[in-house]
Amino acid sequence: MSIPFPLLPPSASSFATEMDLLYLFITAVSAFFVVLVAALVVVFAIKFRRRHPDEVGADIHGSLVLELTWTFIPFVLAMAMFVWGADVFFRLSRPPADAMEFFATGKQWMWKVQHPSGVREINELHVPLGRPIRITLGSEDVIHDFSIPAMRVKMDAVPGKLTTLWFTPTVVGTYHLFCAEYCGTKHSGMIGSVTVMQPQDYEAWIGGGVPGASPAALGEKHFTDLGCASCHKADGKGIGPNLTGIFGSTVALNGGGSVQADENYLRESIMNPQAKVVNGYPNPSPMPSFQATASEEQIMQLIAYLKTLRSTGATGGH
Repeated sequence: MSIPFPLLPPSASSFATEMDLLYLFITAVSAFFVVLVAALVVVFAIKFRRRHPDEVGADIHGSLVLELTWTFIPFVLAMAMFVWGADVFFRLSRPPADAMEFFATGKQWMWKVQHPSGVREINELHVPLGRPIRITLGSEDVIHDFSIPAMRVKMDAVPGKLTTLWFTPTVVGTYHLFCAEYCGTKHSGMIGSVTVMQPQDYEAWIGGGVPGASPAALGEKHFTDLGCASCHKADGKGIGPNLTGIFGSTVALNGGGSVQADENYLRESIMNPQAKVVNGYPNPSPMPSFQATASEEQIMQLIAYLKTLRSTGATGGH
């Protein structure tokens, strides 16, 4: 007899089986102790009940062995859960260097997705089978949550910062995409699909889509249109720092200290240039804020462009 409803979503990523096993292990251990404690409560309530009003309970002294046993066993089980869960968490937090990078922006009430080739989708995401997929998330308004249950991944899209998630799809098919964070009156309608395709089918699908510039190419255009090139020069003679090779480097700050130039540092430097001024440049910075002139999508595209400058001699960005 088949179960009328699935206990778990389909397993369609390299992490799905391991996460299911971890979940089932935690559930089984918890259920075991719930049943054990409940059963002992019933047994002891019956066995040691007061049988007549004058009965006085016996003086019971503790057992060191028993105390150590019921302390040690739960400790070992809890640490096993922690180590296993931490291992999965850290691996999920470190996308492979060769992952395909997609961009997704949450907006009430839709997901706007851009492929590495520049093809765009709304509430849909097509990916090739067997390739690590890295998705950089941003939000234009409130907190959203990009959730693909079949891949066992979910991540908040938070206003004011960028977040990432990644997965490797392992089974061809179409799977649910949800916003898993209440984001307003039409939250329940912020749904979509993720379609996993054979690599050759994905290439054919991309080739048949509406052509568009890649995120990095669009970022380069924004870089010029917003006037960034006039201040950030590759020869270092601009009033702003040369940003060639900036991504991933350690940046010395005015007043002491340093910061790793990751996506969120670059985003903050564009939106709030006064937050962390580079050492050797005027403080306060003469750079204007682009809070009101650049959208979240444009910011992610600018950052995508800055990442390409790690291996080129082009003019740097914000």
